[in-house]
This record gives sequence, structure tokens and C-alpha cells, in this order.
Amino acid sequence: MKNLKIIYSLFAFFIVLSCSDDFVNVDSEDRNSEAFFNTEKDYQDALVAAYDYLQTTAKFYQFAEIASDNTLCGGESAIDSPYIQQIDDMIHSAVGQSDGGLRTMWQWMYEAVNRCNYIMEFQDKTDFPNKTSVIAQTRFLRAYYNFILVKWWGDVPMLIDKRIQFGDQFEIDRTPKAEVYTLIEQDLIFAAANLPYVQSETGRVTKGAAQGMLGKVYLYQDKFPEAATVLEDLINNGPHRLLTSAEYPNLFERDWENNIESVFEVQYSDVEGGSFDCFQCLEGNYSVYFNGPRGFVDGAEKFDAGYSFNVPVQEVVDAFEPGDLRLEYSILDIEQYIADNPGSSYQEDAGYEQTGYFNRKYIARLGDNNFSDAALTNPDNYRALRFADVLLMAAEALNRGSISDTRAQGYLNRVRNRAMLGDVTTTGSNLTNDIYKERRVELVGEGHRFFDLVRTGRAAQEIDGFQTGKHELFPIPIEEILLTGNRWDNNPGY
Repeated sequence: MKNLKIIYSLFAFFIVLSCSDDFVNVDSEDRNSEAFFNTEKDYQDALVAAYDYLQTTAKFYQFAEIASDNTLCGGESAIDSPYIQQIDDMIHSAVGQSDGGLRTMWQWMYEAVNRCNYIMEFQDKTDFPNKTSVIAQTRFLRAYYNFILVKWWGDVPMLIDKRIQFGDQFEIDRTPKAEVYTLIEQDLIFAAANLPYVQSETGRVTKGAAQGMLGKVYLYQDKFPEAATVLEDLINNGPHRLLTSAEYPNLFERDWENNIESVFEVQYSDVEGGSFDCFQCLEGNYSVYFNGPRGFVDGAEKFDAGYSFNVPVQEVVDAFEPGDLRLEYSILDIEQYIADNPGSSYQEDAGYEQTGYFNRKYIARLGDNNFSDAALTNPDNYRALRFADVLLMAAEALNRGSISDTRAQGYLNRVRNRAMLGDVTTTGSNLTNDIYKERRVELVGEGHRFFDLVRTGRAAQEIDGFQTGKHELFPIPIEEILLTGNRWDNNPGY
């Protein structure tokens, strides 16, 4: 996605021009847009700019995976990216998060929401034939970004159909998360009603993406009947299906991006742009190279080296049942791989907290880019919502909502059978636990486990150092609270 030149940031004092270091003061009185939104092209350009911030979410799924019990932070040493190490150890706080940590993530999501609200603020200015589609895509994106905000921070400041501009921080309170969820639901319902299942341009939001995300949003609120209804409609009437067992090994390969199982993907490219000082300017998926083994030489010429972050632990490897097709294609056992592929090697004594396992779904493949900085130009897409996730969410909603264990078993077993595993016949709470186990192994490495544990009340028993009543949410960065004149309280425990 191309970048919009002007980046709108929550509580920012400046407008950032093309991600450079040049700043100009914002005219806080200028809330009009007389020179813009006069043609369909203006709306489409603003929409592309709203899509652009999807690429920043690589940091969110990587950090969420590290926060869970699936992986350790890793990296070069104990002081490599300390803000991530702190999240891994559950000792993160509201301070020390400016250098690429939580504050950056907070700012990015508010820049993203503001780009959506910029369109919504002027949605009635100019009419054109494709306007409903533009608004529907915008509302999906706003819902997607707001969902990230409410998952990570709970009650968050929010305006509806209006940008947050400098000066507003002295008046805007944190909105209760129930109200944020209400807006998210309304946006996704509108998007689902006004978008097609198949778009003419790959990467644009579809009806299925809106339905799947709406089902997830309902599930996070324990609205089981609502979740089951929308997810089953997608399952029964949408165009998506699971890849077959024979196709599954290709699921996370470049040539199979945007396949029939992918309900929503974040698009990346190997176009150069951005730097370690401007991650939001990147077109590539930075997390992919960060996940790979240090100093790796692949005799099979398949995988590239990396920075050894986000390393899976033995416990998650052991969570796979014998014969599970997914293990080999989810987690790379580096020692076994080297033994099987002569000429392969890696720096086994380099790196921190190394387990010998790596996230195979999201590590760099050789030939993925042609530029000098492979860490910043990796084109691998993030599969934000897969049909397997939809099936497992539907199974959970049907089971936990006491709606139908029979249908829940059916959806669960479709995922298990694809993995070459037998049927589950349990019911009630035993079936609930089987669904939880399946979600862990099916979605390992994709950033869902931490929030699955939080929303189901299991985080304290599974994550070392997790404190109930505190770590369900992350701290609002102290700089953001100071910018309000200390009007906000932070989340409990921070």
C-alpha cells in the first residue's frame, strides 16, 4: 500500500512529512478539508492511506506471541530490545516503551484510526458511485484498528467519525471498552452488509473478512449466540474452505498467499522504504526476518537467516499429538533440519534463550527480497484470519454457548482431520478443553494465543509471571498520560 504524506497522530504536536525528520506545527484550528474529498480519487487515496497502517501490525502479532506461553523473546542477548524482553517476563511497565515498544504501537493505531476517521468526517462531502464500498472498507479498517486497541489497552480514548487533533487530549476521556466494542460491531455489520465476498483487487476487505472479524469480536465478549450465527453464515455461504492435507504444507509459502483458506491477509511487499527509525514507513514484514535463526546457512536453499527472536518452547512442541501434520510446517526444529539437509549450519551458541526451535510459518525464505536489508523488506503476508480459525471459533461459540456440541464437534474435526488426526467425541467442558488445545496447535506462531488465554481466564495458570487483575491489559505509555495533564489513570497495576 502506498503512503499518505500526512500522518495524523493522537496527541501529536507535529505533522510528519513522508516519514522524514522534518516537522511543521499543526494548525489545531484547521478541521476542514476544502481542498480534499472533492473527487472519488481523493476518497480512494485516503482509503489506501488507511490500509497502509495494516503493515505496522506485524509488531502486534509478534509481541502477542512472545507474551504468551508459546515462545520466548530470544534475540541476541538479555538486553536486546528490552521492551520485548519485559513483555516476555511480564515485568513491562508504562515507562521505557518509547524506543520501538508499546508507545510506538499505541501511536500507530491512533494514526490508523485517525486516517479512517478522516474519511468518515467528510463522508457526506462528495457523492460518487463506489462511495458505499469505500465507506464499508473504511469502517472495517477502523474496527480492525479499534479491536487491537481495546484488546491491548481496554478503555481507550475514542471519537466517532471525527479526527482526534492536538488539544483534544485535554477534553477526551477514556471510553469504556463496552462502548468501543459497540462501535466495532456496528462498523463490521455495515462492512459485511455492503462488501462482496470477492474483490476485484487482492488485499481489499471482503464480506467474509468482516463476518469473520465480527464473529471474533462477539467471541471476545462471550456473546456466543451472536458469534455462532455470523460465523456459521460465513462457513455455510462464504467462498472459503480449508486447504487439503496435501495442500497444507504450502499454506505459509509465498506462492500460496491469498489462497482460498485466507479470509483476511495483511499485504506486504519487498519495496524499499522505511528504516529502523521509521517502522511505520515499511512496506515489508519486519517480523519475518526477526524470527529466523542466527547465522543460518541452509544446504537445501530454502530458509534465510534471522535475528532469533520469538523462539518456540518445548511445551508447545509437545502440545502436538503424534502424527500431527502441522508440527513440521509450524515449528522448525533446527537441529533436525540440519541433520536432514547436508551443508546446513547455524550459530547455535549465538543468541539468547535459544531452544533450537523457530517459527517456521514466519521466517524468511531465501530469495524473498533483492535488497541489502532483508530485515526490512520481507514481502511475506500475515494471514490475519484463516478459515481454520473461523471453524474453531464457531466450534467454541456453539459449545460454550450450549447451542450444539454436535455442530461444534463437526467444525473442530474438520480442522483435526486436515491435520491427519482422528475425531473428537467429547462434549461439555471436555469438548471446550479440546477446542482450546486445537486452537493452540493450529494457530501457533500467529499471535492469537495470549489473547485466547486472557479472554478465557486461563492466562495466570499458563503464563509465568502473569498477575490476574493486571496483565490482562498493557499499560498506557506514561508519555501519553502526561500529554493529557495526568487526566487519565493507567490500567490497574501499572
